[in-house]
Amino acid sequence: MTAIPQQILDRQVSALNALTATQTTLFAGFEKLVDLNLKVVKATLDEVAQTSQQALSVKDPQEATAFATSLVQPGAEKALAYGKHVYDIVAGVQGELAKLAETQIAAGQQQVADAVEQLAKNAPTGSESAVALLKSSLATANGAYDSLTKAAKQAAEVAESNMNAATNATFKAASDATQAASKTARRSA
Repeated sequence: MTAIPQQILDRQVSALNALTATQTTLFAGFEKLVDLNLKVVKATLDEVAQTSQQALSVKDPQEATAFATSLVQPGAEKALAYGKHVYDIVAGVQGELAKLAETQIAAGQQQVADAVEQLAKNAPTGSESAVALLKSSLATANGAYDSLTKAAKQAAEVAESNMNAATNATFKAASDATQAASKTARRSA
């Protein structure tokens, strides 16, 4: 009789530990985002001060065009880098949460399997087919979960690959646009 209350207590402790781990992971991700944003704001303020000083030294329209064109590519690169950093932070937090969820699900599956084994040991004579059906259903459910988990991981990998490809394509487009604008500014000079 004391095994059941102990199992309940163990499950409550496990649930509390999982909640704490989840909160810690979420807070660490939030902390990384705040740190990134503080660094971006500081760097932006420094760059604005420096760019303002450079803008004051512009004397004619060609210099103004060249100056404005020179600001486009670094701005695009920084925006892409910022987006990549945010994506990496969010993906990291999501990965940690997925690991925590997998651990909890595995523990739940083990508890169900243990309960089915305990039921099988205490089942009355003649119920072997019902127990076998229950075990088969449990194995099928676990197999389906494993398949879904693998599919979700593959989808996440494809999404990350697509994100990287989109980032590279956007950077190339911004670079090409900057080069084209620079050539146009030189021709008009």
